[in-house]
Amino acid sequence: MKNVEVKAEHGKLILTVDLTKDLGPSASGKSVMIATTEGNMDVPGVPDTKFGLNVYRRKSR
Repeated sequence: MKNVEVKAEHGKLILTVDLTKDLGPSASGKSVMIATTEGNMDVPGVPDTKFGLNVYRRKSR
């Protein structure tokens, strides 16, 4: 997981991403990655529940 903070409180999943960060180009090179879970992750404290996240922006031309 890169640039993602995760917590579950009162039945809600709370994700925090710093949108000012730049993780570099995506695998295709068409966009710039901001944050990723790098696949599906377990929701902390919630059995049998998973989530996945990718945050990106289009590459400047």
